[in-house]
Amino acid sequence: MRGPKPPVIELTEPMRQGLLALTRRHTISQQMALRARIILAAAKGGNNCEIARQHGISVDMVRLWRGRWIGLQAVSLEDLSLEDRLTDVPRPGRPARITPEQQCQIVALACEAPSLSGRPISQWTGREIADEIVKREIVTQISPRHASRLLKRGI
Repeated sequence: MRGPKPPVIELTEPMRQGLLALTRRHTISQQMALRARIILAAAKGGNNCEIARQHGISVDMVRLWRGRWIGLQAVSLEDLSLEDRLTDVPRPGRPARITPEQQCQIVALACEAPSLSGRPISQWTGREIADEIVKREIVTQISPRHASRLLKRGI
């Protein structure tokens, strides 16, 4: 049984040329290029399943980017560039409380030998580094687990 037809995407010639240029640019992220290819395929009349199969992605992803593009069609290219249209929306959640300067201080501390801080250990542990971060007043509080995650991630 066939489902409903997906909404039609109509592209102006400057939009089509811009999207093609995005897919060919060497400095663009692969995600951005894929999103541009999804929109181009949708504008040619492909349905969500065909596009998903063609690009090896989920139907939900095609549906998501088709919907986002249609929602932004009324906005002119002068007001919102093609790259901005294909960029992820900001994710919800609490903003980071540790500034980039504090992150640099934490990394610098982790690069120091613990003995320079008067610690009787040879390598930093999560608890020791968290205690030293608070002692040096880099941040007011940090859990040992979060300090370990920051260092493991390489901030």
